[in-house]
Amino acid sequence: MSLDVYLHAVRTTNVYDANITHNLGAMAKSAGIYQHLWRPDELGIRTADQLVEPLEAGLALLKTEPERFKGFNPPNGWGDYEGFVAWVEKYLTACRENPDATVSVSR
Repeated sequence: MSLDVYLHAVRTTNVYDANITHNLGAMAKSAGIYQHLWRPDELGIRTADQLVEPLEAGLALLKTEPERFKGFNPPNGWGDYEGFVAWVEKYLTACRENPDATVSVSR
């Protein structure tokens, strides 16, 4: 005879976080991903898997037309095309790796 004792808990843990300047909002809007990035709640997006397709499409557009999007670089120098593309790539990777993660933003 023996006694087995277990304590189980499900705890929320942050699997990814990132920050990007609002100065790049116009670039995101032109790439069709502003709502997905800044206002996912308004689109009913709750989990990371719901962001994969729109971010893939937006990233493809960003990479296809770099000169167009560089035109959205903010004049104050806070944020730029290259940084935004890298940021979206990392976010997309995190969404693919954590499809069941809950999405939340702070604006």
